[in-house]
Amino acid sequence: MKGICGFIAFVGILNVFSSQGMIPWDVSDKEYAAIPGAHSMKRAAPDSPTGGYAPGNVECPSSRPVIRAASALSDNETAWLQLRRNKTIGPMTSILTRANISGFDASKYISSIAGNASALPNIGIAISGGGYRAMLNGAGFVAAADSRTENSTNAGGIGGLLQSATYLSGLSGGAWLVGSLYANNFSTVTTLRDGSPGSSVWEFGNSILKGPDSSGLSIANIADYYNILQADVDSKSNAGYETTITDYWGRALSFQLVNASNGGPAYTFSSIALDKSFVDGESPFPVLVADARAPGTMIISLNSTVYEFNPFEFGSWDPTTYGFAPLRYIGSNFSGGVVLPKTPCVRGFDQVGFIMGTSSSLFNQFILQINSTAMPNAMKNSLTSILERIGSNENDVSLFKPNPFFGYNNSTNDNSHSSQLTLVDGGEDGQNIPLSPLIQPFRALDVIFAVDSSADTGFYWPNGTSLVATYRRSLNATLENGTIFPAIPDQNTFINLGLNNRPSFFGCNASNLTGEAPLIVYVPNAPYIIQSNFSTFKPDYSNVERNLMIQNGYDIATMGNGTMDMNSTSPNNYEPALKLEISAANCARFNSKGFMVAFLSMAFSLLANL
Repeated sequence: MKGICGFIAFVGILNVFSSQGMIPWDVSDKEYAAIPGAHSMKRAAPDSPTGGYAPGNVECPSSRPVIRAASALSDNETAWLQLRRNKTIGPMTSILTRANISGFDASKYISSIAGNASALPNIGIAISGGGYRAMLNGAGFVAAADSRTENSTNAGGIGGLLQSATYLSGLSGGAWLVGSLYANNFSTVTTLRDGSPGSSVWEFGNSILKGPDSSGLSIANIADYYNILQADVDSKSNAGYETTITDYWGRALSFQLVNASNGGPAYTFSSIALDKSFVDGESPFPVLVADARAPGTMIISLNSTVYEFNPFEFGSWDPTTYGFAPLRYIGSNFSGGVVLPKTPCVRGFDQVGFIMGTSSSLFNQFILQINSTAMPNAMKNSLTSILERIGSNENDVSLFKPNPFFGYNNSTNDNSHSSQLTLVDGGEDGQNIPLSPLIQPFRALDVIFAVDSSADTGFYWPNGTSLVATYRRSLNATLENGTIFPAIPDQNTFINLGLNNRPSFFGCNASNLTGEAPLIVYVPNAPYIIQSNFSTFKPDYSNVERNLMIQNGYDIATMGNGTMDMNSTSPNNYEPALKLEISAANCARFNSKGFMVAFLSMAFSLLANL
């Protein structure tokens, strides 16, 4: 928890201030797009050696790729962190100064620890799954936290939180947001929302079954759209790789999320590591999450192995697999942790849409509407053939074949004897907020903002189920691998305490912890300017709906002036004046770090005096 004391003051901003002084975003389609100050979208460099969707053989680097044990951070991540942590000094100083806490000199505090990057507060942001609802609500939070968003640093704003964060994780719908931001060179939410002439990026008025109105280059009609999807997936199959519905799903997603011709079929997730903003440490470390399905099983349990994708690696911290492969080469033929001798390496398997689709494979059912009259017969036949091959009960899978972890950790890895690794939507184990990568001891995060757009209730609102799942998993001695998570009440208590409709803090009480754990700032989806509980499987959003959802997420992040209609059918009983039950006494565990009790009292009194 090094350096957390000063940052806790800023955490209070999330609830202390309303959106007073903030110029609200206009939700009308034309005027909304006219907000100045947006950063232009840049297209990442394609990195597939084939120039298309299919992976291709390449000469292996002089140090042939190997699987490393998950006993530490990778050398690449460690080196990158030194750069990134120092880049957070300025933004942290700015946001703490804006908090204007009497008797606290933010610049002096940050300067006193700036010489040791590891002593700086280590911040993460996790965006939950939940389809487009989660993507757009999460986008509102990210926009509010991004100092590049106009007015985000005004009174009541939290702009700079994104620039102060070290990690940004996404899962399923949240993975679409995180993946899209980075596939477009860490563009701002406002830039992606407003789009550019001829671009279909973030245009959700047409579902992926219909395809974009235009791609700016090659699509003239729906038939062309499906022919492109078919040709891309066929190219991968013809190159010798098995394909699943996720290949189609990922390619279709890319048309909406990647600002490039035909959704950038040659763009890879590992190429983020080559992007200048990432190389320079100007953006947080992106992580996407998926779950493993053990061979011969259909049910994804809380015991399932959790895998992560980051710009450098793909693998799992869990004691089962306990290893990481270099993401750029995961299509290579690994065995026992090494690429087999005299075999080429493979690049391009980690196509960015395929990775986003893997984290959200639950949504393959959109593609499975194969009776759609607009779908060409050739594509219907291909999808039917895939279902016949893998079985209709496995239509939500993403297939990684060859399996990078074949013959690796045979005694604990359920997939070590299988030539293929089967992954599914990262929320299928109940952990719908991608917290697992962020609570790993080696990453030593101090504060995690958990943005929850889950549909835990019949009315599509969150009720803490994901936090409960992560907490329970942390108590499993066979899986926890040193992770510690704050105590979370059950769902009924969660609702009775109103924790499902207001930002809440978990992890202040030292008596509930067995060791160092991050402070969790839980930020649930709630209605401000719109009833934001759309169905997880709502397939399309008009521009007005999209804009309202983003604005609603922005207001959640800044505690805007929204209130809920008390006659609504929503189970949330939202209070216009929100308060958190936090006191300096409850955070006594931080005192052991030598932090000033008086300062803690001041920080938390801000929360109590809303």
